[in-house]
Amino acid sequence: MRNRFSRYGLVVACLSMPVTAVFSGASADDNPSDWPQHGRTAFEQRFSPLDQINTRTIGRLGLAWHQDFDTSRGQEGTPLIVDGVMYVTTSWSKVEALDAATGRVLWRHDPAVPGGVAVRGCCDTVNRGAAYWDGRVYVGTFDGRLIALDAKSGRLDWSVNTIPHDATLGDIRSYTIDAAPRIAKDVVIIGNGGAEFGARGFVSGFDARTGRLKWRFFTVPAPGNQPDHAASDNVLSSVAYKTWSPTGGWTHSGGGGTVWDSIVYDPVTGLVYLGVGNGAPWNYKFRSNGEGDNLFLASIVAIRPETGEYVWHFQETPKDQWDFTASQPMMVLDLPVQGRMRHVLVQAPKNGFFYTLDARTGAFISAIPYTFLNWAKGIDPKTGRPDIVPDALWSLTGRTWFGIPGSLGGHNWAPMAYSPQTGYVYIPAQQLPEPFKADDHMRLHDMGVNLGIDMSGLPADPKVLAAVGKTVQGWLLAWDPVAGKAAFRVQHDTPWNGGVLATAGGLVFQGLATGGFEAYDARTGARLYHFDAHSGIVAPPVAYAVHNRQYVAVEVGWGGIFPLMGGALARMRNDSVNHSRLLVFALDGKDRLPADSRPVQTLADGVGSFEPERARRGYVSYQHFCMACHGDNAIAGGVLPDLRWSGALGSPDGFYSIAGMGALKNFGMVGFSSVLKPQEIEDIRQFLISRARHDAALGEDKK
Repeated sequence: MRNRFSRYGLVVACLSMPVTAVFSGASADDNPSDWPQHGRTAFEQRFSPLDQINTRTIGRLGLAWHQDFDTSRGQEGTPLIVDGVMYVTTSWSKVEALDAATGRVLWRHDPAVPGGVAVRGCCDTVNRGAAYWDGRVYVGTFDGRLIALDAKSGRLDWSVNTIPHDATLGDIRSYTIDAAPRIAKDVVIIGNGGAEFGARGFVSGFDARTGRLKWRFFTVPAPGNQPDHAASDNVLSSVAYKTWSPTGGWTHSGGGGTVWDSIVYDPVTGLVYLGVGNGAPWNYKFRSNGEGDNLFLASIVAIRPETGEYVWHFQETPKDQWDFTASQPMMVLDLPVQGRMRHVLVQAPKNGFFYTLDARTGAFISAIPYTFLNWAKGIDPKTGRPDIVPDALWSLTGRTWFGIPGSLGGHNWAPMAYSPQTGYVYIPAQQLPEPFKADDHMRLHDMGVNLGIDMSGLPADPKVLAAVGKTVQGWLLAWDPVAGKAAFRVQHDTPWNGGVLATAGGLVFQGLATGGFEAYDARTGARLYHFDAHSGIVAPPVAYAVHNRQYVAVEVGWGGIFPLMGGALARMRNDSVNHSRLLVFALDGKDRLPADSRPVQTLADGVGSFEPERARRGYVSYQHFCMACHGDNAIAGGVLPDLRWSGALGSPDGFYSIAGMGALKNFGMVGFSSVLKPQEIEDIRQFLISRARHDAALGEDKK
């Protein structure tokens, strides 16, 4: 990958219609036909300078080729395209290289992630992409490895375990990787996830040639302010530790702060920006005795890529107890601010404010609501500190707080894009309210989520679900970062839609939860193109060109936490079936998808009756240990099996062999016999039978 940057792109001649590169404000002097990095350039603006596909030719767009993946799980990857070769990552951290013009497979690599590690992740076994550098492809695996593959052959060059074995990490540990690595100054940088279960956040930098660990930066202090002998020691000791209660529950849970997605390298400042996540657990009272801001949770932290040295930080959400991560995509822009050009870092995190910071110093410039929010009255214009609504501090008040945004945020991980032609940042925004109430009997589990909240879900009442469903929304937001307001919004039928691509053809591309792949006029939001992908989309598209022909590619397969945990809400106005595949479009494309098939779900024969009291007890255990994967109230969102229709419900022994002993461990379903007694697992089966019979009586089977 070339690492010299200029202010202008190139122009590529084409025999039929030009594929043109234009000034983007952050263009690399690479081949504009490539997509060599996660956000195309280091600045992560996700703008393609190609314009063969444009507002005039969009009517000719068609499917050029497609490839089905070997799973029905969600897909969140950003393909990379370098010199006509596409590198794709899929669920379970698998990697393949394809001829980007035809889809011909050049090689495949399966890192053999053990199926049992699926239980460590909150949000499916997805992978968001690779990094490319000097003839190698770098991928983080779900079980915590960082691997380097030869780009020509797929041969494994090296593999390292990114997870440190250190007693200060806490008693409850659950580390995964689903983010794309970033490369800066010959260093491969990767973070980890796991704060929903119990983890201590850190980011690691490895030598890109050898895999040798160069530095590590922890994002929260160690219990007792113990040194880690890491790049973060000084700032954690002198700044962060005093923002935590020394006797809080974080000393056992790890505290959280995982950098599970966004990492951005800015070649202008020479800094790497880390988007730091939520606390472990969410419950601020349990986590830190209701004391302190808890740095560096929900913060952006700038470090030096060569050494991991701390430079600056900005905390967006002090005292976080709403899962308001700062892990959402960031980008670097040059914008006029109060009459002069500023080099800035911008982000639309979960908490509902659009932030603009000085990229060199982290100085606060502005934070403006990009969606409705009720947790804060506003932002201090000098410090950037939120004025938190007292009633929103649910872990301290002991009362239920109905928060907007909820824990899934006004914007989640799906990447946004910027067009220098319009000056707009395009955000896949949403509204997903959520009730927050403290768990009065909070304790840390060795397995299952450790949030510290009341896990009672929505009542299995169609009227209640319909009423809540009316508050659930999703839209594409065109945000003017200079004016600090929305230019337009495109309303969608559901939330949890795909990431965004902007192009020099005056277009914005986005996939939808309901299965549409669409193109909009970048200036007006008018829909100019629709393709039925037969499956929900959450991954972001990319654009590239091979042999003077422009393509747009996107991974298909609805995934992540909302389709898993959201259950009934995830399925409202969205009945698409998951078909995981790669779609590639071009002008005059003639490929066709196979006919859509929908499975028939019926109540299993011989399920028998259930005992109401056991079913009530089983509901509590289900919500703590099963909901995150199989859906609130056992209503699955379409990614993993819906247990209401499982054939295993008819046999107590058969159900225990799966849920207790892990008979399906290789497929991601581990056993819970170490944390649940046999009678508790049987209670869960009784609960599932009650749900199956209830919903079958309502006619919800045979779907």
